[in-house]
Amino acid sequence: MIHNCFVNSILLFILLIASTPSNGQVTVEKSNAKWNILVDGQIFDIKGVTFGYDKEVDQYEYHFKELKFLGVNTIRLWGTNDNVEKLLDAAQAVGIKVMVGIWMRHGRPGMEDDDKFNYLEDNPGKDAMYQSAIETVEKLKHHPAVLTWGIGNEVYLNTATDEEKTAYSIFLEKVCSTIKKMDPNHPITSVEAWTFGLDWWEKYVPSIDIYGLNCYGYGANLLNEELNKKGIDKPYIVTEFGVTGEWDTQEDKNGIKQEPSDQEKYDAIANGYPNWIQNKPNCLGVYIFHYGMANEFVGPWLLTHHDDLIRPQYWAIRKAFTGKEAINTTPNVNVRELASTSFNSGDWAPIIVDANDEENDNLEVYFTYNHRYGSRKRRNQLVVLPHRGNLTDGFEVQMPKVHGAVKVYVNVKDDYGNIGMATTSTNVIDKEEEKRAFLVPKASLPFYITPENTDLPYVPTGYMGNYSAITVKVDYTGEAHSGESCVKIKYDAFDNWYGVAFVDPANDWGEILGGYDIRGATKFTFWAKASEKNIKATIGYGLIDKDKPFYDTAKQSKEIKLSKKWKKYTLKIKNKDLTCIRSGLVLFSSSQSSPHEIFLDDVVFE
Repeated sequence: MIHNCFVNSILLFILLIASTPSNGQVTVEKSNAKWNILVDGQIFDIKGVTFGYDKEVDQYEYHFKELKFLGVNTIRLWGTNDNVEKLLDAAQAVGIKVMVGIWMRHGRPGMEDDDKFNYLEDNPGKDAMYQSAIETVEKLKHHPAVLTWGIGNEVYLNTATDEEKTAYSIFLEKVCSTIKKMDPNHPITSVEAWTFGLDWWEKYVPSIDIYGLNCYGYGANLLNEELNKKGIDKPYIVTEFGVTGEWDTQEDKNGIKQEPSDQEKYDAIANGYPNWIQNKPNCLGVYIFHYGMANEFVGPWLLTHHDDLIRPQYWAIRKAFTGKEAINTTPNVNVRELASTSFNSGDWAPIIVDANDEENDNLEVYFTYNHRYGSRKRRNQLVVLPHRGNLTDGFEVQMPKVHGAVKVYVNVKDDYGNIGMATTSTNVIDKEEEKRAFLVPKASLPFYITPENTDLPYVPTGYMGNYSAITVKVDYTGEAHSGESCVKIKYDAFDNWYGVAFVDPANDWGEILGGYDIRGATKFTFWAKASEKNIKATIGYGLIDKDKPFYDTAKQSKEIKLSKKWKKYTLKIKNKDLTCIRSGLVLFSSSQSSPHEIFLDDVVFE
């Protein structure tokens, strides 16, 4: 008989081995005509998702346990923030690896954001990106959760000319080759849409180990063949994948892109992964887009969560990676076309909805709409539609105050926390709205320019004057008037003037439509103080003049003398034209013979 102590010792030894962290040695090798990625010598089949909850630090444990439930073994980030080490720790705790993103700016406004960077001329900007990339790798390269470095995302797609793409390629090789010398333990991936980067990578960027290819729908089945056509013997990862996207679908009779059904969204992932991705010899795996939540246009189409509820894509990931069915299925929703091809704004329109649930859960129905016109943020908005009626007697929805084609969403929630959705479209007529110059999102009042724990509506990218001496921290702790943080603007010079504008879109000076419709606000208030007495500053909103295509429809500011104590300031704005405020906060000041700091908090239109 084996002694119990011996058995216990053996079990303890096994547990210690199992809990010993991996050294994190990651390699890419080809064997028997198939490429593999190996972690500490063991084949690692990439079953990944792109990760959208990187700012929810207190929820990391929950999200990573949920990802394990879905069969996910790796996540992809596009970039890093101050929380990245905590994120890597949480991922490592449950055995999930991370493609650490290193962001490269885009050469023109495009699918990703409204940035426009000049790779031909902006050498200081390239130096800043290079230094940031090196610092990220140096900081994280020893973390056992790191799988690969994901450098850039769809930069070629969002860069205009071949000359600029060549300049970017040369810069990319500089980044990749430096990282390869710094960190031989993790391969380098660079990411592009479809195959747009292949020729440039092959010619200019030999330091890339793995090609990251974003591809949706059936196109993923063709990627291996595309590499073979070009004679490329290199592995790839499908770095974004889901149902066919808006850019590849047909328009309906109202000019609205036809969104796939919930069943098609489920099938694209559940069946697409084994049939189009897993069985390809050059393919290392997939990152399904997108484990996250966004209550906007892309959310119902591609994300796992909407309105904090579960979409069918969530269950499709589980089916693809584990073979297991949903614990509770998403409601099945169908909607017939609206009764007329056009309505006046304010009209009530009959809409026929069919909805059922496999588990016979109670169902709750509500409606939203999308008006795909105007600025990027407005085009992406989903806005609640007033409705009346029920599933038995039918529904009516009230047409919004817009002009043009609208996409109408039927949203059906069940008791489990699933949400099924279906869409239709119609045209809305409103002569007043037809004349509006700038179509931007309508802000809800009070509209905070400096909210906490969420993305700012305006970004502090408008630096002026002696801009090299300016440092802005939007979440500075320890000096807040209310809450946990405030904005700190530091001017580190003994002379000259400076200015900072919080703008939308970021990095734009009036060439791209942006901003918010803040009509209804009657005052603009803020709290402010300084590190020294008698610091003079001019603070307000509005910056861009009418000499630019897209300008602030109102501008107003106030010169004040700041003290070392918080004080509230108010601008009356009742009669101002607030239809498009693209510069939500503007500050000008100058050195009073020494460096200083200015603190702002609770900046709000109300």
